[in-house]
Amino acid sequence: MQLRRWQQEIIDGFPDILNAHRRFIVKAPTGAGKTVLASEIIKQFYAGEKVIVLCHRLVLLEQLERALTREHRVRKLDLNHTEKAFLDYDVLLSTSTRAREILDEAVEQAKLIIIDEAHRVSPNGTGYKRILESFIERGRDDAHLLGLTASPERRTADQKDQLSLAFDAIIDGADMDKLFDEGILVRPRYRPHFVHDLELGNIDISSGDFPVAKLAPAIIKSSMISHACMIYCEEREKVKPVPISAWFCPDVTVAETTVEAIAELGLSVCLITANTPIKERMQILASHARGEIEAVVSVGVLAEGWDNPNCNIIVHMRPTLSKVLWGQSVGRGLRAAENKETCVVIDVSSNWSTFGPVEKLRWSLWSHRGSYLKYKNRFQWISQQPVDEQKSYFLCDNKLDSDLRCSHIYLKDKFSDSGCPVCGSYSAIDIHKEQRMEDSVNDIGLHRLFFERIPAIYEEMNRDIWRTLGRTAWTGAERDELIFLAFCKAFSLVSGQPSKSDSEFWQFALQGEAAIRYFLVENKIQIVKGDEFEHATLVDGLMHGRRVRALQANHGILLCGEQFDEYSEEEIERKYQRALQIIERLAVMGCSSQDNLPYFKAKDVI
Repeated sequence: MQLRRWQQEIIDGFPDILNAHRRFIVKAPTGAGKTVLASEIIKQFYAGEKVIVLCHRLVLLEQLERALTREHRVRKLDLNHTEKAFLDYDVLLSTSTRAREILDEAVEQAKLIIIDEAHRVSPNGTGYKRILESFIERGRDDAHLLGLTASPERRTADQKDQLSLAFDAIIDGADMDKLFDEGILVRPRYRPHFVHDLELGNIDISSGDFPVAKLAPAIIKSSMISHACMIYCEEREKVKPVPISAWFCPDVTVAETTVEAIAELGLSVCLITANTPIKERMQILASHARGEIEAVVSVGVLAEGWDNPNCNIIVHMRPTLSKVLWGQSVGRGLRAAENKETCVVIDVSSNWSTFGPVEKLRWSLWSHRGSYLKYKNRFQWISQQPVDEQKSYFLCDNKLDSDLRCSHIYLKDKFSDSGCPVCGSYSAIDIHKEQRMEDSVNDIGLHRLFFERIPAIYEEMNRDIWRTLGRTAWTGAERDELIFLAFCKAFSLVSGQPSKSDSEFWQFALQGEAAIRYFLVENKIQIVKGDEFEHATLVDGLMHGRRVRALQANHGILLCGEQFDEYSEEEIERKYQRALQIIERLAVMGCSSQDNLPYFKAKDVI
């Protein structure tokens, strides 16, 4: 089989990857060909060696078995498997919870362990924890752990359950724009709408996402399903060769109501849930792939491991705070197929405006307790885009003959005469204008303010005075002032060295976080954890505002100004970006003499 360009690039550089990393993730979009890459890696670098391939679901396991059997001697581990590991075969396939004693034995012998859908790896969970510990403690010295995923991130408050504790690097395998250009994937065409009457503001999201028990009734009560069907009827006429769609719903009640609404349109539709028998599910999906069933409505079973290149419409009906869920589900429609020009992504759940296009998603190996809170703003991605004097995102406010609002979200020239591209109306809300905070408070404004104010104030200040008052500044500081001082101290402590990968960036950031935590604990300074981090706190300190008094503001600016004298512009920029990540984590996690984190243990200081 001829490899795709990105696959060949990974193969060509694989010896260097192995020399640099023992546990790493290869990141590539859904449909890029990660399974083919895994097979080729085994073939070229591990012929005759023992290899384990793991995934978290039986359906995925069967797909891997079919793909790898063509080139390798494969055995899928059964629930009651009792034979010795690697008896008459080289590649062992298993979920993380099957025949654990056999897996333990196999881990000690394997030269390579591959984990598919590696974002599912929980270093502190019941599934993969044992395997990871066995690999680290008893695995071969020359063995490697390779993860494969399109979305290398776990959003969890547990600092002992971070993806970076399982893998030490992310290798960017395939850039989506290049895959679009090469015709391996099709470019998505987004059709985002904001459903005005979907009430999410009062739903408790302390669990990290919208609870399905509260979300489903809100959707049923709203016009979301009607919106989805209306938009679908418009878009299905535009796709080629025929419309084949996948609808993603949060629960069975929403899915069943959606199926009824689609059936009333006279379209063929089927429902798939976790309770659908495997044989029936496979029959439905086969019919769907052939176009005999136009719409498949699913609940939690098609976001991973399902491939139908002919699917050319995705309808997303599950509001979420998880960009992994958003990215995985949209990716199901991007595989290329004959005569398929694009995939229409109909989003009535405000995930596009919250996270942005899937091809622009950015991932992080570390998260914190409040990392999801920023997504409460369902226009979060739009509000973070650079302010453009010419263009802005608009929300159509036109009421249609059907009594629904158009609600289409679109980008247009502020001074043009064009209206909504869907309904033509000029009645619209400027989202950028409505959502924009004070320009000085957003990311871009803070960056500009920091790099303008610090050198200017530092040049004019009496440095000896503010240096002498440093101890007083810390001991007399209130919480907002501690946040500002901690940011400035983190800026002074964190490394400005260049990083070659996301994991290396976080390695430097966590080293800096450990350093500031050491300083705080050593000096008996406690930061009480909060709900979220506000840029306004740093702005206030830089501007000598009301939250941060002059003593704390000037001592913090002194700490930062000293770095401007010592480091290059590039190093200062890196220190700033890492310090911003550090203070966001400190603000929501807090800092005390009880800290017990993988990268910092307060008891060692005490």
